[in-house]
Amino acid sequence: MERPDDRIASALRFAAELVAWVATPWALSAYSWLLAVLAVVVLIGLPTVFSTPGDKAQVIVPVPGTVTILLVLLQLAAAVIAAWSAWPVYAAVLVSLLVAITLVTERRRWRWLLRG
Repeated sequence: MERPDDRIASALRFAAELVAWVATPWALSAYSWLLAVLAVVVLIGLPTVFSTPGDKAQVIVPVPGTVTILLVLLQLAAAVIAAWSAWPVYAAVLVSLLVAITLVTERRRWRWLLRG
């Protein structure tokens, strides 16, 4: 089965990932700069190293679609939790809305990943 066209979902997912990459170290820096750095390494490093063949052009370590979905869920959860922890309520609400829309738009890709 061919990978679905998910340009809008990809843009929303990338925006949510950016929020996670910024908000998570921001929230953790209040506790430890080391945790903040580790969070960035995990949030950027894991999806870079582990990916599902056919989902990305270059695959370093191939993993099943369920792992890719779990990595996306990790990013989305980090974005929401960190935004509510570190940012004003209006920003956290906007991030939560972005993540909710992302979850809806990711459904076709996730069905494709699960069929793998």
